[in-house]
Amino acid sequence: MRGMRSTAKQPEPSRRQEAASLSETIRYMRPYFAAFPWHVIGAILALIAAKAATLALPYGLKLIIDALDPSLNSLALLPLWLILGYGLLRFGSVLFGEVRDALFGRVTEHAMRALGLKVFIHLHRLELGFHLDRQTGGISRDIERGTNGLSFLMRFLMFNIVPTVLEIVLVALIFWNLFSVWYAVITAVAVAVYILFTVRVTEWRSQFIRAANQADSSTNTQAVDSLLNYETVKYFNNEQYEASRYDQSLAGWEKARLQNRMSLFFLNSGQALIIALAMTLMMLLAAQGVAGKQLTLGDLAMVNAYMLQLFMPLNFLGFVYREIRRALTDLENMLGLLKRAPVIADEPDAPPLQLQQARVEFRDVAFAYQAERPILNGLSFTIEPGQRVAIVGSSGAGKSTLARLLYRFYDLQSGQILLDGVDIRTVTLDSLRRNIAIVPQDTVLFNQSIRANIAYGRPDATDADIDAVIDAAHLRDFISQLPQGDATLVGERGLKVSGGEKQRIAIARALLKRSPLLIFDEATSALDSHSEQAVMAAIRAASREHTALVIAHRLSTVVDCDRILVLEQGQLVESGSHAELLAQQGRYAALWALQQHEEDVTLD
Repeated sequence: MRGMRSTAKQPEPSRRQEAASLSETIRYMRPYFAAFPWHVIGAILALIAAKAATLALPYGLKLIIDALDPSLNSLALLPLWLILGYGLLRFGSVLFGEVRDALFGRVTEHAMRALGLKVFIHLHRLELGFHLDRQTGGISRDIERGTNGLSFLMRFLMFNIVPTVLEIVLVALIFWNLFSVWYAVITAVAVAVYILFTVRVTEWRSQFIRAANQADSSTNTQAVDSLLNYETVKYFNNEQYEASRYDQSLAGWEKARLQNRMSLFFLNSGQALIIALAMTLMMLLAAQGVAGKQLTLGDLAMVNAYMLQLFMPLNFLGFVYREIRRALTDLENMLGLLKRAPVIADEPDAPPLQLQQARVEFRDVAFAYQAERPILNGLSFTIEPGQRVAIVGSSGAGKSTLARLLYRFYDLQSGQILLDGVDIRTVTLDSLRRNIAIVPQDTVLFNQSIRANIAYGRPDATDADIDAVIDAAHLRDFISQLPQGDATLVGERGLKVSGGEKQRIAIARALLKRSPLLIFDEATSALDSHSEQAVMAAIRAASREHTALVIAHRLSTVVDCDRILVLEQGQLVESGSHAELLAQQGRYAALWALQQHEEDVTLD
């Protein structure tokens, strides 16, 4: 809509320098756990069974080796029952782990669905200014990474972090009880150094992860923006320019990813060094015990198996911590979206609007996108029920702003807008917008069929209802000429249909909504004369049973309106019928003469 874009840059949700806090994230996860209590309980029981089987494996290996050691048993027999038990433990540790993942997968998938829907609904509740000033590509990546991050945290925080810490403690206690305190000391020191190193380095790496995410969002936004404006790129032969801009974004992404990868190399190498030193010390102690006859070969094998078993969760702990930090960083922007309160919202206990007559009144309305640049100044007028009233004036007079204010996309600085005598700020937004239908200047169609785009006005409409508005919008002849009829796809943003056809589809869609108040916002300004006449015929037919507000630039399209209001710098300067305004020889008459002269010159 012309003249309706906010010139005031709305503040974006703050992109915090810190990642989302763990406690804050747990509060978001709690309702999703509660939604499937039996799945969660079953997953916990399966986790306990899997960990018990895993911890028993090294001791089972020791028993098998000692049973086969001729220095301990003069008659070494094949310990079949021990081997079978070892196999069952191995299978059980895997099976119970899979059961755990299968049960908890239901919880995480539902959480991703619920959270994604919550963010989607919340974005639609945010004010128009937010969407005008935000870039869709970046938001979509924030949501995608945020939902994936929450899923990761739900799975790994509950079923990997806590169990891994528990397993480390139990292994240290086993070493202490079976061997000596030094085994437990080495284990505890190795774990403490490992965790400290991982935390410090991962905190340092967070800056590179955040930079990579921001570069990724920027690159994606650049690509989406360029492709959505495909025609404009072609009009100005700027393919190479767009490719250069995109490559600059990719270069920033490449640099951030390289820094991220090199810091990861440092982290992984340090972790491997700590584990290698710990294992070397443990194996040295165990080997000395075997040489001194204090330990058996089975004990040596058990120490080795426990250290290998400990190495894996330790290594995994480092990975999980890194990923938790990444997930929390990914969550920060999405949670920032959820925390952003809508500027335009229902008042507490606001009733629905019950529109009977569709009488519109602007009472001393003042509005500005920016305080230093007022758009409307004390504007007052009334549209009686059933009237078709036109709003005309020069560009920037505030015509199209009226439509946004009626929809309450913005709130007024002062004054009132009344529908049937009710201030629109006192009723619910949903009921307000259900009572208004609009045909915008720049009609946007979905890449679906003509019929589906019309049905969008009221998705539960019957086929008969859709056919009726197709006739009312003078679309029948056009549709009958198409090989696929109303099943014809209109293309991305409606690019496969002409401007006039697109406007008539928009009129049919608005009629199908069955709203008592219709707005036509410069619906013919971009059309040729033939298309304009067809669309004007559709507008006249559509307005017969509605209160209609016609915002127009071309005065020839409003000559038969019941009343014409002339705006100048946000104020009403003239009002009357076409004939009355011409007789006044004022601003309207001057605009009419100017446009008639321009049309004569064009015809010549």
